[in-house]
Parts: sequence; C-alpha cells; structure tokens
Amino acid sequence: MKDGRPNILFIMSDDHASHAMSCYGSRINETPNLDRISSGGMRFDNCFCTNSICTPSRATILTGTYNHINGVTTLASKMDNRLLTFPKLLRESGYQTAAVGKWHLGQGPQHQPTGFDFWRVLPGQGLYHDPEMIDETGKKVFKGYVTDLIADMSLEWLKNRDKERPFCLLCHHKAPHRHWEPDEKHAHMYDDVDILEPETFNDDYSNRASAAAAATMRIERDLNARDLKVPVPDGLTKAQEKSWKYQRYIKDYLRVIASIDDNVGRLLDYLDEEDLSENTLVIYTSDQGFFLGDHGWYDKRFMYEESLRMPFIIRYPKEIKPGTINKDIILNVDFAPLFLDLAGIEVPQEFQGASFRPLLKGHTPEDWRSSMYYRYWMHKAHHNVYAHYGVRTSRYKLIYYYSDALGQPGAIDETYKPEWELFDLEKDPYELNNVYDVPSYANVVKELKDEMHRLQAEVGDERYEKEIE
Repeated sequence: MKDGRPNILFIMSDDHASHAMSCYGSRINETPNLDRISSGGMRFDNCFCTNSICTPSRATILTGTYNHINGVTTLASKMDNRLLTFPKLLRESGYQTAAVGKWHLGQGPQHQPTGFDFWRVLPGQGLYHDPEMIDETGKKVFKGYVTDLIADMSLEWLKNRDKERPFCLLCHHKAPHRHWEPDEKHAHMYDDVDILEPETFNDDYSNRASAAAAATMRIERDLNARDLKVPVPDGLTKAQEKSWKYQRYIKDYLRVIASIDDNVGRLLDYLDEEDLSENTLVIYTSDQGFFLGDHGWYDKRFMYEESLRMPFIIRYPKEIKPGTINKDIILNVDFAPLFLDLAGIEVPQEFQGASFRPLLKGHTPEDWRSSMYYRYWMHKAHHNVYAHYGVRTSRYKLIYYYSDALGQPGAIDETYKPEWELFDLEKDPYELNNVYDVPSYANVVKELKDEMHRLQAEVGDERYEKEIE
C-alpha cells in the first residue's frame, strides 16, 4: 500500500456491556477473540457514553458532538445525514469507506448513510434471522444469521477494496440487542450450567431517587413472552421465578455475543492472513453499556455505571504497547477526533471531543479531562426512566433527575418533582447509597454542581434545575 496511513476497522455491537467480556474480567463470559484485541493493544476501563441509548450514541460517535448539538437526543430523533462526520472527512482525504450492519439513525434520503463508498444496513433494529437490508440499490432479504451476514459482507468488501489506499470499515453488529435470538450453532451453550447472579440482583431501590423504583426494566416483572420464549414453570416461588427468568435472559444474551466473538475472529484472521494487522487500527466497542441483572434490571438509559460504561479495546501495534490498560476518562464524543488524528486530518473546530492518541502511547496530558457530562433526554418512554443529567469524576457521581420531557421527540409529557443523587464510588461502587443529603458531603455536592455547570457551559447545553426545598 502506497499510502502509509493506518487502516481503521471499527467494530461496534449494540448493548454489549463490558462486564460480559473476559478481557474486562467478566465472571459470566469468555470472549477469546475480543481478548485478542485487548491483549494485543489497550483496554480502556473508563470509557463512557454521553447518552446511554442507541440512536443518540451512534450520532455522537459519527459527528464528534453532543446530542443537543447534532439534534439526535432520543430514539425518535433521526440524524440529518448532511452533518459533518468522520467518515466523510476520511473519504475526502483518500480513504475508502464502508458501513455494514446496524445504522439506526433513520431511513430515507435525509437519514440513510452518507460519506461511504459502500453501505448496506439494517432497517431500524433489523432481524436476527433472514434480515432485510438496504443499500443504494434498494431492499433485499438475505438468508442466514445476521451476525454472520454482517461479517460476510464486511469481509467481501475488504477483499474487493483498492489495496493501494487505506480503508475505514464500520462493522456494526445488531447483537446483542433485545430480543435475543441465538443461531443454531450457539443455541445450546450454557444448557447445563447456571450463570452467576450479580451482587445487586435483589436491589430493593431504597435510599435512591424515586426514578430507580419507577423504571420498568425489572427481570421478574418486565421481561415478556418474546424474551423468555417458553412459559414460566409452575410451582416456583417469586425468588425462584426471578432467577429462572434471569437464566433465560442472560444465557440468550451470552449466546448471541458468542456469535459476535466468532465473527470478530474471522475479521482478525483476515487481517493476519493479508499482512494488514501491523498497520490497521482495530477497535471493538458497543454503543453503550447494559444491565445484566445488575439492580435486578435489563436495558440501559440510566447514568448508573453498568449503563454508562462502554467497552473500548483498541489494537494498533505501531503506537500501542500490547496488553496495556488505561483508566483515564474517554467518551464516545472522542472517537471521531482520534480517528482523524491518526489519519493525519485536522479535527474540525465544531467537533467537541478530543483525540486521546497520547493515551495510546501511555502519556496522559496534564489538561486531560477529570470529569464527564451525561444527559438522558427520553423522559419515561419505553422503560419509564426519568430524564436526567449529571457529572462523573474518578470518585463521585452527581445525578439530577429533572424529570420533564421538555418537548423532546418521543418523550412522554409528564412532569415529576426533581431529585438529586450523589454516589461515592470509592465507598459505594454498586451505587446503592445516595449520600446527597448527608451533611459531610455538602462541600462535595457544591463542587460537583459547579463542575457540572462548567461542563454544561463548555459543551453548550442548557440546565433546567429547580430549587428543591
């Protein structure tokens, strides 16, 4: 290849929590091919999303901007494909670009992928089996399992690319998004074992804001027949039924991840076989975290750790020492600036993230962020999670539930009394004890509010706080 800039293989799944990856020390899963990326590069332990829901996170990754800037605040607000994105800038600079798999940013002329030499995507969530896919020629049903198909199409594009130019391939898997439908190969994994329940499985939501108890994502109550696939056995106690439902949920979740892991292995093998591994930036991430029975929940949306944290593993032998771990805060808004930086392209001034290339080399700049700003806008819709924003530092997390739709697309127009939560993550890593009103934390509250307001001003977001008496 004449152009020596790095290739970029960006693999993203949907709702894959880092604590379901063995390279993150998972107690419940083994992901040997994902571990190949981590062991050959760097694992980021504090990668966070700025809005834990699919469409907004994907828009942020592409545009390098927060959702109040790119306009994609909820699942019901689709992305204007005229917005500036990192694939467009890569393509303009000579990269070959492709997007295969889940798009979830809208359909039709104003929302379909732009900035790609080739794209083929699922409509909306798409199907696990025999999915319909859309490209520039129209719609077509493809026979097979969606994870295999997305890998097949990605490999086909790689094999037919111009080998004289660098490439950027976005390989976006549907899995492990609900509802979880394994393929035949993995359908009977875990049949003879019980998956460990998380420490907070029987959380009673006491000493928390009312938003925690109000959420409708409880395993024992809110999983439905499509999730469980078979009737609940007779004669179970409430506790036994909850555990039975958890096993049904988590085993299917892990089975669909096993297919992802297999297909990531196929892509890594191709890079090795074609002598591309040394000069290819390989990333595996997900669009947000997910509750794996933590707090008795499935789904995401909350600013709590399991939902907020994204997996992010990256391999690039030219700049990353194998088997390294980074604990600095990075955000999904930073991905686009990193890719442009590595490709030698100036990061546009309107991009709000920062390239974390120095972190890849083991150097943390003195001015690197020590806090992050989060906002969930889709008040009450789907799982009755109240709208909130907040700030997280290395030790503390302050959350403000303003609990108002504020006219956002798809949000439900019911307003509740606002509430605050403060968690001391050092003393309370599972976020079970709200210390907002504890007198000894009064100074911490003030400092965090000031920091949150500073971040809101920095990114150009508005606050909606009311005094709580």
